[in-house]
Amino acid sequence: MTPEALRHLRRDPVLRPVIRAVGPCTLKPVRREPYEALVRAIAHQQVHGRAAEAILGRFLALYPGVPFPTPGMVLATSAETLRACGFSASKVAAIRDIAEKAAAGVVPTRRSAARLSDAALIERLVAIRGVGRWTVEMLLIFTLGRPDVLPVDDFGVREGWRVAAGLAAQPRPRVLAAIGEAWAPFRTTAAWYLWRAAEAARRGQVPSR
Repeated sequence: MTPEALRHLRRDPVLRPVIRAVGPCTLKPVRREPYEALVRAIAHQQVHGRAAEAILGRFLALYPGVPFPTPGMVLATSAETLRACGFSASKVAAIRDIAEKAAAGVVPTRRSAARLSDAALIERLVAIRGVGRWTVEMLLIFTLGRPDVLPVDDFGVREGWRVAAGLAAQPRPRVLAAIGEAWAPFRTTAAWYLWRAAEAARRGQVPSR
C-alpha cells in the first residue's frame, strides 16, 4: 500500500480504526495469465479449497512438462477425461469455453489486459460461461493488481463494513458502492481492509472505533 493510499483511506472514520488494528496492507497479486486465473477460479467455485486444489492437481497431471496447459491442450482433451479429474459437467463446459475464448483472443493475455480498463475487462469476460462479475473482480484484484476495484457483491466486503461501521445488517451492494466512491482511486485496498475486518470479527476481535 502506498503512503498516498494510507492517507486517503484514513480519512474515513470507519476505515481508520480498521487500518490501525490490521496494520500495513500485504496484498500481493499472483502474476498469472488471465486464462489460467479463470480456469483456477472455476475449479474453486462452490468447492472447499482443499478439494479444489486436489481436482486441479489431477487436471495439471494430465499435462506433464508444462506449468499450465495451453487452451489448445485443454480443447484437445475429452470432456470425459476432464470429468474424471473431479470437475462437474457444468465446470467442464465452463473450462472449455474459457479455453475457446482464450484461443480466440476474447480472454486477453496479461500484456493485452494492461491496455483494457476494468469496465472493459468485466464486460468482455462476463460473457464467458460460468464467469460472473465477482469472478472478474477477483481476477482484477488478485491477478492483475488493479488498484481501484470494490467488489460490492462480495459477502466478506459487505460484512467487513457492517462490522466496522457497527451496523445490524450488511449494506446493500448499491449502498456500499456509493459509500466506496470516496475511497477511489484506492478501493482495492479498502476492500482488503474490509475482508480483514470480517475475519477479525469471526475471531471476536472487532476494531474499536
